[in-house]
Amino acid sequence: MIMVASLNRLPVTDCLTLCHRVVDGLCGREPPRRGDYSATWSLEEWLQLLDTLTALFRLAVGNNSPDEEVLAGLADVGSSHAEAVLSVLRARREEIRDALLDRTNSISSATLQDFDWQLKLALSSDKISSLHTPLLSLSLDVRENRALRSVTMEMNREELNTLISSLEAANKVVLQLK
Repeated sequence: MIMVASLNRLPVTDCLTLCHRVVDGLCGREPPRRGDYSATWSLEEWLQLLDTLTALFRLAVGNNSPDEEVLAGLADVGSSHAEAVLSVLRARREEIRDALLDRTNSISSATLQDFDWQLKLALSSDKISSLHTPLLSLSLDVRENRALRSVTMEMNREELNTLISSLEAANKVVLQLK
């Protein structure tokens, strides 16, 4: 959060305005314009500051961080500037949360409503007289655009391990978006 320390270059009222504009950008509205702050920060500093403030708001809301934790992350900033950032966070926490949820939901409109599974043991097939292979039958109820559809699949152990690895990787991505 070293880049946030450069907020001290602005008067507190301008810091407050900048933070509100950063949240506006995070929520899909017009973000702050570089031209308004070109005398205060170089282009590189500006981009780093925007990234840092955006990450701060995202993480604070996504992790539901208490005020003390946010202030600890703003230790390099003067107390009046830190309070300005915190006041924006308090005032717009729900709006940021909604924007983060919309962003996550926009990845796919399909949501898992329910699932059911069964473990079967295939004892033989038409080609092999003795098979003894465990098979998982997985049924997913997926809601997409208000319509509920069922997706059923049957997997052997290797396919199940691949599915589990894919779901774990997807979960990591979702957690990073928070």
